[in-house]
Amino acid sequence: QVQLVESGGGLVQAGGSLRLSCAASGLTFSNSVMGWFRQAPGKERECVSAVSRGGSSTYYADSVKGRFTISRDNAKNTVYLQMNSLKPEDTAVYYCAAGGRYWRDYESRRIYDYWGQGTQVTVSS
Repeated sequence: QVQLVESGGGLVQAGGSLRLSCAASGLTFSNSVMGWFRQAPGKERECVSAVSRGGSSTYYADSVKGRFTISRDNAKNTVYLQMNSLKPEDTAVYYCAAGGRYWRDYESRRIYDYWGQGTQVTVSS
């Protein structure tokens, strides 16, 4: 079955950095748009970043643009989210998601078929 396993979350001070990883198995990773979402307590789950199948196209939410970088290694079936200059408002559970082949509607949860279990990111002020 399909598994997405996130790692790399933790507690960091404001201004610090974390690198999240998501290892995928059970699917043709190179055929999947990959996304990173986050959900803070009492808030909707939102897309923070997404990357196309080959990695040539990326999306960033305005709130993370210039601070976060998404990348993927199709040989390792892994997608990454490098998070720099972290802010307390970045505190959330971060989820990796695998979607379809096409680079459209990547901000929407509905294109993603598979989800990881989430990893907590906490940024202290």
